[in-house]
Amino acid sequence: MTSTADASSNYRDLRDQLDSMTTEAFRPELAEIDQLATLEIARIMNDEDATVPTAVAAQLPLIAAAIDDIADRMSRGGRLVYAGAGTAGRLGVLDASECPPTFNTDPSEVVGLIAGGPTAMVTSIEGAEDSRELAAADLEALSLTPDDTVVGVSASGRTPYAVGAVEHARARGALTVGLSCNAGSPLAAAADHGIEVVVGPELLTGSTRLKSGTAQKIVLNMLSTITMIRLGKTYGNLMVDVRASNEKLRARSRRIVALATGAPDEDIERALAATDGEVKNAILTILGEVDAPTAARLLKESSGHLRAALAATAG
Repeated sequence: MTSTADASSNYRDLRDQLDSMTTEAFRPELAEIDQLATLEIARIMNDEDATVPTAVAAQLPLIAAAIDDIADRMSRGGRLVYAGAGTAGRLGVLDASECPPTFNTDPSEVVGLIAGGPTAMVTSIEGAEDSRELAAADLEALSLTPDDTVVGVSASGRTPYAVGAVEHARARGALTVGLSCNAGSPLAAAADHGIEVVVGPELLTGSTRLKSGTAQKIVLNMLSTITMIRLGKTYGNLMVDVRASNEKLRARSRRIVALATGAPDEDIERALAATDGEVKNAILTILGEVDAPTAARLLKESSGHLRAALAATAG
């Protein structure tokens, strides 16, 4: 049982940590923001958000280096795993969930872990973020390999769940990335790639769902999107691996084939029908002038890279 003295000591330690974090800093100039007109608050908030891309830009070399390592491992069959608590965890789950429809990845290829499990997406799970052991258990269930990558996400850079995830993954030989919004964070120090996007104090003291959350979303967009570009999931800026799971995406599939090939509608319909709606394969049948089985074989031989498969048809 925790004594009153121990609890008081823990509180002081945590308070000292918060006092040292840029994301938790108090801004006296905003102490009366609640007295301002709504439009003025909106302008201040918009001005704050406008500083985030500059903070991200300062980390671009580190972000790019992480992406190259992630793509290398995923090309060998590895997985991309996000791990975080609260807002950071939700952003990781969001990014992971958008990869299957956007890039036709299997749900097991990009995974989002949030402290406390799926329920924590909509309900706060008290104490979950404080557990390194919980992070280790969640990752243990995935049977990590050296080809996997684990990205710990935490605005403070000190959340035990995120730090514990990175430490556990690194001990298993997986690649690790630590994404935080404070300089000199334990999370960045624990990872192979430490990315610290320092966005400064929040509009509302300590509300890291604001600028910090925006910064994390931007970086996660980069990690997944550019990795998929490196893996051949796009052709130029076209999503040629899009999964046509609804009417909007089926219309988008036809439009992508049209943009890539310039072919008439009847040829596009014929190509998509022959390739079971696979956009990349349909493009290859048209531009490479090959049948559907040949297109499938060439794409397999080129590890899904459409440009390489097209080059093979010209060889």
